[in-house]
Amino acid sequence: MAQKTTREISELKRIIKRWQGVHALYEDVVVLVELVDEGEDEDLAGELEAGLSRLQREVDQLELESLLSGEYDASNAILTIHPGAGGTESQDWAAMLWRMYTRWAEDRGYSVEILDYQAGDEAGIKDVTLLIRGLYAYGYLKSEKGVHRLVRISPFDSSGRRHTSFSSVEVLPEIEDDLTVEINPDDLRIDTYRSSGAGGQHVNKTDSAVRITHLPTGIVVQCQSERSQHANRESAMKILRARLMERQLAEQRAKLESIKGEQQEIAWGSQIRSYVFCPYTMVKDHRTNVEVGNVEAVMDGHLDPFIEAYLKMKR
Repeated sequence: MAQKTTREISELKRIIKRWQGVHALYEDVVVLVELVDEGEDEDLAGELEAGLSRLQREVDQLELESLLSGEYDASNAILTIHPGAGGTESQDWAAMLWRMYTRWAEDRGYSVEILDYQAGDEAGIKDVTLLIRGLYAYGYLKSEKGVHRLVRISPFDSSGRRHTSFSSVEVLPEIEDDLTVEINPDDLRIDTYRSSGAGGQHVNKTDSAVRITHLPTGIVVQCQSERSQHANRESAMKILRARLMERQLAEQRAKLESIKGEQQEIAWGSQIRSYVFCPYTMVKDHRTNVEVGNVEAVMDGHLDPFIEAYLKMKR
């Protein structure tokens, strides 16, 4: 039997501790039920109701986490947002998605680090890559991979017309020292350039930004968020490793589909979710048919209904 890594051991300990906590909560609720049945203290009824509610939430969360059994589901997530065609309108939509995912992550207690950022011409962003750190960050966010569609009255259109914009979201797991992804240093071209991010005394003064091209595949990654060239190179290599791993998995899936005789649609265009601000307000996931009428809440990071429905659908 292969020896388990330190990370795997830590994860097993965390799972055991979590189940022990839920079991202890269950035992507390059982005691409260007995006391309420005996009628010794009427005030205990409210405490019992609160305990049952908390127990239900914990069990629901455990059930959801049980769906995250993929090899990389417990990993941190590397999330990249690319605006589609449409200039300022789509670049502003990409910035709105950036804010939405940041709010979602912070609400869960995850940390968000900007690995790469390119500002839009007039507003919004041309591109942003985030490292979202937290247990099961990739497992949850993998449901967000795809094209996101916005329908609204454009704030950049003086005629007040309705516009449709698209942005693509890419989600990869952060891969640490993964032996299944071998990178030959001779296959890399590494360029340095001056950072062009927002603010900071080191911006545009030193060649600290790093761009890495993987010559055999043509994959290009870059990072300019750190102050040192060494740190940016490490972050760029993390992104490259993740994209090479994703490429390997995609090739494996393609081989399986060809064996089964199925044809998958591989395209930029098919949106996974629509966010409608006008003529009505609604967010609809086209894979699960989950709909939420409060679009503002969704843009503030209320994504759990969509994520949970997707995970249950893939079960």
